[in-house]
Amino acid sequence: MDSLIWTDNVNRYFKSGTEKLHVLKDISISIEPKSLTILKGRSGSGKTTLINLLSVLDRPDSGEIFFDGIKVTALNERERDKVRRSNMGFVFQAVSLISLMSAYENVEFGLRVAGFDTSKRQKRAEECLNLVGLQKRMNHRVHELSGGEQQRVAIARAIAHKPKVIFADEPTAELDSHMGLQIMKLFKDLVTNDGITVVMSSHDPNIIELANHVYSLQDGEIVNE
Repeated sequence: MDSLIWTDNVNRYFKSGTEKLHVLKDISISIEPKSLTILKGRSGSGKTTLINLLSVLDRPDSGEIFFDGIKVTALNERERDKVRRSNMGFVFQAVSLISLMSAYENVEFGLRVAGFDTSKRQKRAEECLNLVGLQKRMNHRVHELSGGEQQRVAIARAIAHKPKVIFADEPTAELDSHMGLQIMKLFKDLVTNDGITVVMSSHDPNIIELANHVYSLQDGEIVNE
């Protein structure tokens, strides 16, 4: 199969008091490499839960998930962690940068965590900050950066270790429309120029138009493709 990620009848339940909620229902999707795929749907539709499953942060209650030919649902925690660290980058609505560090230090620290070659960390961190247009701001601390600049640092950190896929959960939700579209242009450039696959959630129609493929979620089900 040519897809980078695919799922087969994935289900996820959560408990709410004595009630069992069926959050995702028989999800079968495929995500092509070097593409921008968007999961769209209202709050509570299951977008974040699905991203957590696709990115191996959570396990389904039933069904299978494959990543790059590997059945990740069959892996133990150590193996799953290795898949994430080696192949995946993450960008979330809350940028989760380390506030006492500069933009450069945040990216370089991410490379350290990923086990990137020590001798190449500085060059790679600078390359990625240049790529997101922050070459003149790389020595500024997080609180000195705008919301859009902080999100670009988060993207630089996510791509620095050269992952195959970036998962982004509502990455533009806290940005104005102009900055949101700039971030989306950056994602599109990463797909086109660097061959990175991007999977993200959004409910913004302007952003959804830019996707190569869209999956619509409603009450935990795929309602159209």
